[in-house]
Amino acid sequence: MGQQNLPNSTAALVLGILSIPGCCCYGLGLIFGIVAWVLAAGDIKKYRLNPNLYAISSYKNTKAGKVCAIIGSILSLLYIICIILMIAVFGWAALRDPELMKELLREKGLGN
Repeated sequence: MGQQNLPNSTAALVLGILSIPGCCCYGLGLIFGIVAWVLAAGDIKKYRLNPNLYAISSYKNTKAGKVCAIIGSILSLLYIICIILMIAVFGWAALRDPELMKELLREKGLGN
């Protein structure tokens, strides 16, 4: 009997890849990243317990999905922190009104 694919390798890879562009979607990338991270961790554990049972290409896809998930999760966290800092510094109203934001930036000496 031939080697089989890890059960969640494709899902981990797809979710890991989606977590990177999803990092600019207010936490969506973080959700994709965490789910991909968990799926990949489970598959890596299965592969390490019985490497002869699973195809190496499936294992490589799982590892790539985990790396993408880590990158997407970190970028998502940084984006969320930036949004929180902007709300703390400028307020919610300034984020919703571009003219108010320009005025606040001019007052702080950061705008034209």
